Amino acid sequence: MPILPNLKQQIHDHFTTLLFEKLSRLRKNENELKEMGANETKSTAGDKHETALAMLQIEQANLRKQIEDTLEQQKQFEKINSKNISEKISTGSLVKTNHGYFYLSVALGKTITNNITVIAISPQSPLGSKLIGLSIGATIPINQFRYTILELL
Repeated sequence: MPILPNLKQQIHDHFTTLLFEKLSRLRKNENELKEMGANETKSTAGDKHETALAMLQIEQANLRKQIEDTLEQQKQFEKINSKNISEKISTGSLVKTNHGYFYLSVALGKTITNNITVIAISPQSPLGSKLIGLSIGATIPINQFRYTILELL
């Protein structure tokens, strides 16, 4: 059965939405931590206060790092032309293999669209780097699996 004609665009749109929602959630959490920090600075409970404030600062730093990472993923993802179709696998390709569908974009994990499971992988990942430049019919070994390219969008 051939890949649905608009599946690639649906996948791209879905991951765009996921990135936007993740960033919104992280920023909301960051704002909540800022409010907690502001309330904590009003307290004067000694060592307990200092410990709580230090923990909040660590959480804020971790959130800022996650926000930076997500912004970078979003920036890289926005560079992908989801309408580009090539005979060779490149960034932005939706690849059907004998082990499932892979979207070469940014490492964003797995999604299900139209009952089809698709994993967004980075071109720098072990599988992604071996897929780049291949065409339909090519087979590559990764770990104990052999991936055969069946379709390409």
